[in-house]
Amino acid sequence: MPVLATLQADSAVSYLIAVLIPALDAIFPVLPSETAVIALGVATAGSTDPRIALLVACAAAGAFLGDNLSYLLGRRFGPFVERRFFSTVKGKKTRAWAERSLRRFGMQLIIVCRFIPGGRTAVTLSCGLTGYPRRRFITGTAAAGVIWALYAFLIGRLGGKAFEDTPWAGLLIAFGATIVISALIEGVRRIGSRRRQTRQTRQALTD
Repeated sequence: MPVLATLQADSAVSYLIAVLIPALDAIFPVLPSETAVIALGVATAGSTDPRIALLVACAAAGAFLGDNLSYLLGRRFGPFVERRFFSTVKGKKTRAWAERSLRRFGMQLIIVCRFIPGGRTAVTLSCGLTGYPRRRFITGTAAAGVIWALYAFLIGRLGGKAFEDTPWAGLLIAFGATIVISALIEGVRRIGSRRRQTRQTRQALTD
């Protein structure tokens, strides 16, 4: 694929993509940050260039910057953020879930939300809106950025290595794998949420 051929460790475009798309994806979820990092992994699958580690670091830094930008927006521009992201019925439910889960899981949620569809934006904005401790947020988003960048890049590398002669197939397989993993995480989250609601309902009935 001509596009993948340009995403090498010696290309400035690769570093721009690695930083900018994960950073902006926090505010504009339509940007394909995970796909971009997977593509970088696929494109460099056959390379042992040590600068590949720098690409991963750039992706992690981009994710970290995006999360903290989202926090800052929620903290400084609360009314605008609420109107822009949480004014609809679905948005209000998403924010309620984020705040409830933050109280229950804290930093663990900040890390895991990167792998929940739509979770990253809701959680990071809610952290800013509710005044979640900045130091804990920075620690959580730093860990989340590193874990996510390694995960997406590794999946891309594995897909690219398995389909060296047809890199487009490697990209599709790797991207499909992330969808399956995200769906499994979301499924587990939903099951856990329903079980908690069932327990609360039963407890309310017995009180």
